Amino acid sequence: RTWRQATPEQQLRLQQEFKTLLVRTYAGALSQVKDLAITVKPLRAGASDTEVVVRTLIKGHGEPIQLDYRLEKSANGWKIYDLNVLGVWLVEAYRGQFLAEIQSKGI
Repeated sequence: RTWRQATPEQQLRLQQEFKTLLVRTYAGALSQVKDLAITVKPLRAGASDTEVVVRTLIKGHGEPIQLDYRLEKSANGWKIYDLNVLGVWLVEAYRGQFLAEIQSKGI
C-alpha cells in the first residue's frame, strides 16, 4: 500500500514513526558533540522568510565538519526539521529508505 492508498490512521502512524526516528538520530548525533567548537556561519535570510538553512562548522580534533540545519518558522517559533551531515540531508536519506520499504512491503 502506497502513501496515497494508506488510510489517514496509517499515514499518521507513519509520520509519528518517522518523527521518532529523526529525533533519535538527531539526539544521537548531537550527543556526540563534546569538547568541540561550533561556529555558526552568517545567515542570509529576509524578515519574511519561513524556511532557512543555518550552516555551522564543527571544529575538534580532526578535520572541521560542516553541519547544516533546515528550519521552518511556525506559530511557536523556529523549528529544525532536517539536518545535513557530510552532504547528506537526513530526511531525504530516510525518505528513500522508507519508500523502498513501503513499495516492497506496504504500510
